[in-house]
Amino acid sequence: MCKCLCVQAQETAQLEEQLQCWREVILAGDQVLRWEKPWFPGALMGATTVLFLLIYYLDPSVLTGLSCTVMLLCLADYLVPTLAPRVFGSNKWTTEQQQRFHEICGNLVKTQRRIVGWWKRLCTLKEEKPKMYFASVISSLLAVAWIGQQVHNLFLTYLIVSFLLLLPGLNQHGIITKYAGMAKREINKLMKQKEKKNE
Repeated sequence: MCKCLCVQAQETAQLEEQLQCWREVILAGDQVLRWEKPWFPGALMGATTVLFLLIYYLDPSVLTGLSCTVMLLCLADYLVPTLAPRVFGSNKWTTEQQQRFHEICGNLVKTQRRIVGWWKRLCTLKEEKPKMYFASVISSLLAVAWIGQQVHNLFLTYLIVSFLLLLPGLNQHGIITKYAGMAKREINKLMKQKEKKNE
């Protein structure tokens, strides 16, 4: 356990070093994603909606969309380290900001470790229970394919992106916990009613 924590701390420190030029932008993005101001969710959804409406209106081919996305990422990679200190003022960096940046990097490392853990579990399931693996993967992919057939690709992507962008704020404000708790209570009530009927 201690070794795992040491490795995680090392990975967090490495990530902090790699994202040093982006730290001001990451903190600003974190504030928006966690809804530190009440109008942030509306602005987030508005920007996402405008972006997807623009994509819908322009209707670029896959190759054009991919090349434009990579071009924007390259521009950001070149311009952000140069402009961020001038815009945000890197000499104003406080210990509180450094602590939050450290927490964000730690959360990113934990998320990466969870994804790797899920992948390893899936590989273990494939080795130990190949029939269960085959049935679960095929049924999941069939369900996803059916949903993809019923809903327009761009709209489905819009819904997924919107949900992922709103997820940190929903989690931060306890909305997910609240509704998950309500759903759990309702399921428990239904289970108890079913047990009483069976008696």
